[in-house]
Amino acid sequence: LPVIDDTATPMTIGDTLSDAGVSWAWYAGGWDNAAGNRTGRGWTNGTGTTCADPNSAPAPADGAGNPGGWPYCPDKSFQQHHQPLAYYARYIPGAPGRSHLQDEQDFLHAVRAGALPQVSFVKPNGVENEHPGYASEPNGGNHLIDLIQAIERGPQAGNTLIVVTYDEFGGQWDHVPPPGMGATAGFHDQFGPGTRIPAILIARSLTRSAVDHAVYDTTSIMKTLEVQFGLDPIATRDAHVADLGPAIAAGRRRP
Repeated sequence: LPVIDDTATPMTIGDTLSDAGVSWAWYAGGWDNAAGNRTGRGWTNGTGTTCADPNSAPAPADGAGNPGGWPYCPDKSFQQHHQPLAYYARYIPGAPGRSHLQDEQDFLHAVRAGALPQVSFVKPNGVENEHPGYASEPNGGNHLIDLIQAIERGPQAGNTLIVVTYDEFGGQWDHVPPPGMGATAGFHDQFGPGTRIPAILIARSLTRSAVDHAVYDTTSIMKTLEVQFGLDPIATRDAHVADLGPAIAAGRRRP
């Protein structure tokens, strides 16, 4: 018997969106190359039987059932661990949910065609994701501008809310200390809210620039989707966090 027998199947925001009939996709830079999608819009490794793109770094098979080599031709900066949904059984190759995992080029195609799903998650490739240590800040910033401008020039711009955020802070210091977790300070505060991270909301319906000082965290994006589409919370964290409604209202409020 296994040491851990986990018979429960964890739910993701993608699962709850699908169950509610809400269209969605996770778009990742470099996905087609990494997933071996030779007919995909993001495939850059030619028509032969080798990984022809000089930026590819095919990994060998690991002996645990994970294939390596052609046609799996991930870019050198592609990060498998940045594709969280790919680790769930509903989204493995051959599963019906796999179609939700697409390449960033599919996102740009959908933008131009006015065919974006109701919810889109976009994860740029490594060199363009602005991560400290290995990414290029200018390349990442320019890439972000390209994505935003593509939406703004597309036919769905009028009813699209863009949320730009990060999973880590930038810089070396924040002059605002994180709030405590509870009535008294203690060891638990080491695992509470950390340093602030930026979040930018962009939409044509937001008629003014504003700064909202309410406390949010990254699951506030999930909570906003749950409020928008009437979804049940996945866990206690998104059940209790604030949604982005006040921030949206701040951008619509007249000066």
